[in-house]
Amino acid sequence: MQPHVDRAAVTVPARGGEPAPGPPKGRIARLKAFFGRHKMLLWWLHSTYALFLGVMVILFAQKGFQHARVLAATLGGALLVMLVVFRIFGHGEEQKENVHKTRGSTIRFLLITYLLKNLYQPMLFFVLPFYWKASSIDSVNGWFVFLLGVLALMSTMDIIFDRFLVRHRVFAATYYGLTLFACLNLVIPALFPNVQTIVTLLSSAFLSVVGFWLLHFPLRTLTTRRGWLILVSVALAFASIVYVSRRGIPPVPLYVLHAAVGPERLPDGRLAMEVGAVHTSRLGDLWAVTEVALPGGEGDTFRHVWRYRDGDFRQDVATEKAVGVTPNTIRLTSALRRVSLPAKVAGRWTVDVVTEDDQIVGRARFEVLE
Repeated sequence: MQPHVDRAAVTVPARGGEPAPGPPKGRIARLKAFFGRHKMLLWWLHSTYALFLGVMVILFAQKGFQHARVLAATLGGALLVMLVVFRIFGHGEEQKENVHKTRGSTIRFLLITYLLKNLYQPMLFFVLPFYWKASSIDSVNGWFVFLLGVLALMSTMDIIFDRFLVRHRVFAATYYGLTLFACLNLVIPALFPNVQTIVTLLSSAFLSVVGFWLLHFPLRTLTTRRGWLILVSVALAFASIVYVSRRGIPPVPLYVLHAAVGPERLPDGRLAMEVGAVHTSRLGDLWAVTEVALPGGEGDTFRHVWRYRDGDFRQDVATEKAVGVTPNTIRLTSALRRVSLPAKVAGRWTVDVVTEDDQIVGRARFEVLE
């Protein structure tokens, strides 16, 4: 009969013939071992916590557009921190070596990146509800809200942020440039009311290229005339691309509070009846009434675009403008006459509120039944 052997007491030799290290001794050593074993889990737990804070920021953003002024300071802080990261630690493999050179450098890097994440998260989650309100998901500008949502989620995911966005200058510069562009569309009208949205959009595009340049290229490139010429040329080219693509970008901070269509209008400008569907046998003149919020002031003029299906019929109609029911709002009214309707009318209809520069602010939807 084989003698009993306590396997727990046997020291298993490690590779090289030396005994395997025993369990860590001391409270600090055990704590370090615990963090080492569960590093990924703790990363994801912190990301979940950051996402929860992002939701809180979204709720805070509902309190008012005036808080957008804080974004200006936050954007400047984020740029400064990013510049510090790449000036001190470098990027790519160089950064990896510098970060792990000493314990102090590792701690400094972790503290700086933690500060950076806490600058990005409130910025992106703050602007998200403004873009959501200014967009129509079933229109051409719905994709931009999705892009902002992805950027906001990335700011909460430590694995992506620490291993990619902070490690590589091109990723960091692109991420900052997109964030800068999205935030400036709110910051500019908050600081300078009554600015036309297209002016804000093009200014944001130009400045976002400047932000990208400051992060991606050495500052010495701006000490020469050639460097400035390239920067201005690239910024103007990007602003031109944004202008051509303006319909795909929500015109923040504008948004539609309420939009409806009906067969009759009351003397005070409201609809006598709001309909989501109307039968062709009862189809006559149609009225559209929309309430547009102007938190950044009245810098734009608007029109209604009546559209059948995906453009089988389209008619741009000038709107009557009146003061809205709530402060900083206007009421826009337009009519589509029965004689203007096409022969075939059954199907999906939309009425878009559009700026004079063709940016969609919001839309009303209704159905014509056979």
